[in-house]
Amino acid sequence: MLSDAILNLKQSLRGTVIMRDDGQYDEARALYNGMIDKRPLIIAKCADVADVMAAVNFGRDNGLRMAIRCGGHNGPGLGSVNDGLVIELSPMKGVRVDPIANTVRVDGGCTQGDVDHATHAFGLAVPAGIISTTGIGGLTLSGGHGYLTRKFGLTIDNLLEADVVLADGSFVTASRDKNSDLFWALRGGGGNFGVVTSFLFQAHLVKDVFAGPIAFDQKHARTIMQKFRDFLGRAPEDLGIFLGLKTVLSCDPFPKECWGKRMCLLMCCFNGSEADGKKALEPLLSALPEPWFNWMSVMPYPGVQSMFDGLYPKGQQWYWRGDFVKTLPDAAIEAHLAQAERTPTELSLMHLYPIDGAVHRVAKGDTAWSCRDATFSMVIAGIDPLPEKAATVTQWTKAYWDAVHPFNLGGAYPNFMMDDEGEARIKASFGDNYARLASVKKKYDPANLFRVNQNIKPAA
Repeated sequence: MLSDAILNLKQSLRGTVIMRDDGQYDEARALYNGMIDKRPLIIAKCADVADVMAAVNFGRDNGLRMAIRCGGHNGPGLGSVNDGLVIELSPMKGVRVDPIANTVRVDGGCTQGDVDHATHAFGLAVPAGIISTTGIGGLTLSGGHGYLTRKFGLTIDNLLEADVVLADGSFVTASRDKNSDLFWALRGGGGNFGVVTSFLFQAHLVKDVFAGPIAFDQKHARTIMQKFRDFLGRAPEDLGIFLGLKTVLSCDPFPKECWGKRMCLLMCCFNGSEADGKKALEPLLSALPEPWFNWMSVMPYPGVQSMFDGLYPKGQQWYWRGDFVKTLPDAAIEAHLAQAERTPTELSLMHLYPIDGAVHRVAKGDTAWSCRDATFSMVIAGIDPLPEKAATVTQWTKAYWDAVHPFNLGGAYPNFMMDDEGEARIKASFGDNYARLASVKKKYDPANLFRVNQNIKPAA
């Protein structure tokens, strides 16, 4: 009986098993995206690898759909599942830095902020995203890009090893020398192949950076986007810079005279001195109009990584769509501008993240992430705290994406995809690597136990 199996699970875990009748259930099941409301049957908060193995065996043996959750930032809420089992890794928070080898061992439940905190003490950093509350597991397994990407590559390009609990409950280590086919698939193939309980990353010398936002009136966005496009290919790789079409929030610390006005944002992070950073940006900024504000300053790297945390707390309504972008012709810019003029809420946005430089120096078939020739990873996100705005932000995002997608590549960064986009989009996102991924899936998860994700089906 299932009740007996649940009792056995509770007795075997060092962590906590949460059921629907527990007082902490609603808090435990809540997701980062407030638009998603799922009611799992069981939430297993795992304290260690043994707990994960027990949870996987329990879910498989009892025919339960399983979702794996780390930081819980997943846009379509794929860290949870209705009437199934959530295997939550958030209690697994260990981080160990080796300052001789410049590596860091990270447990599967860590957030990006946990990693940044530990590595910063040694003057090191791992290339990752731009929000410190993001789970490092979900970010890594789908690729991972952020401020350090142009210089040091994607997060997966800095992954040296992973410990994985497989669908049969066994534990393996994957690296270039051990289970190399699994290691290849983990680097961009998402959570399709098992539960990663720890990662070993190569870290890089990063301490203080010259970073911050530069905001312009959106009426200048056409010029800014054109100059940004033309500048990027010759910009020093130590400069991480993304472009956003957004709205100045009507709150401190933003200048009151700008509240509620649409802006074009350049968010910059230079890994080096202020003088060198200003020199790197000068060819771009000298060609642009005067900004509303330029808040670039020298700060610790974790400071820029957590700069936006307060703007995007857990529980807001989110609907997003992404694309890989190879070129940004003037016609595409015009399509962006037309849609950005219709932004429905102050938090809604479009971001263009560069994925050039070091990303292009890895061959398309070397990792599961196949889109090595793109220039940008684009995301359009409709966001608002109010549930009654859910339909509005969803409709705006879809309309914006429909308008610009014809200029883009077929696939997207899996972490920027919702779960209503269909199998064709998933295949397009993995491109020529999809067939190989399906073969690896068949070997390690032939029954498709791990399918609450951007799912890769086992090869026939």
